[in-house]
Amino acid sequence: MGHRIDVHHHVIPPVYQEAVDRYAGGTQLDGVDPVHWDRDTHLEVMDRHGIDMALLTVTAPGATLAGDDAPRLAREVNEYMAELVRDTPSRYGALTLLPLPDVDAAIAELDYALDELGHDGVGLYTHYDGVYLGDPRLDRIIDHIAERGVGAHVHPAIPASDPERWGLPPSLYEFTFDTTRATANLLFSGTLDRHPDLKLILSHAGGTVPYLAKRLTYASTIASDLKDREPEDLLGSLRRLYYDTAMSANPATLAGLTALIDDTHILFGSDFPYMPESTTAETVSGLEDYFDRDALARIDLDNYRDLFPRAVERL
Repeated sequence: MGHRIDVHHHVIPPVYQEAVDRYAGGTQLDGVDPVHWDRDTHLEVMDRHGIDMALLTVTAPGATLAGDDAPRLAREVNEYMAELVRDTPSRYGALTLLPLPDVDAAIAELDYALDELGHDGVGLYTHYDGVYLGDPRLDRIIDHIAERGVGAHVHPAIPASDPERWGLPPSLYEFTFDTTRATANLLFSGTLDRHPDLKLILSHAGGTVPYLAKRLTYASTIASDLKDREPEDLLGSLRRLYYDTAMSANPATLAGLTALIDDTHILFGSDFPYMPESTTAETVSGLEDYFDRDALARIDLDNYRDLFPRAVERL
């Protein structure tokens, strides 16, 4: 059996949990049951499901929850992840937590994490205090990520607006819409046209992006003043992005995803531990039922080679 890397895999460093306790009243993610993380249990779950390496990220809201103290929190989380990688280099990779929306601090932290800590890529959120990816205020960090040529995993956040929830957790469905909001802004702000080689990975099979992809091409048909903002090739831009399989390894979702892109732009993702081990098992079996062996080899490993070469080399 070949190697398997998990690009959507969360860590909860003690320093981050302390920040959650201090700034968010102990709530890791609004409306979601508290989650425990420890390395030994984590590795055992990975072993049971054939996951050789997890690329670690902190789920939203990340360092932003600490306000002015975000740079310190990001640094301590990034150093914790780097220590995990040093201790078990064949099992873990690290995607840098950025103290956005402070762009200067984020650029400095990314360079430190990549060059000094040996991180493998960067983790982004759909928005930071309401500043969405594609907003001109974030252009310099996106430019820098593109210049560094590293893979960037985009995780959804609770929407910046406050829609009616009906007692349901935002992660149940709003996360998929927030991924779509950020992607639409990246398209119509010209960000993806400026950076055709930007290595962005969208969570949860792109949220509702595959379903709405063709609809997004009708922008100037609906409003003629959008003509100058339309991407040069909207569907082509979406096909250059990557998409993980977290909470998405079922026939309906995969049919929509593979109607938009081919399997060279799909990456294995589990969403562990915020989704339980049973969902990891469901993801593995769902992908095995849907894809042939060659496609699975690409999804599990081969598609990572250009995105995270240092991590692949450690396997």
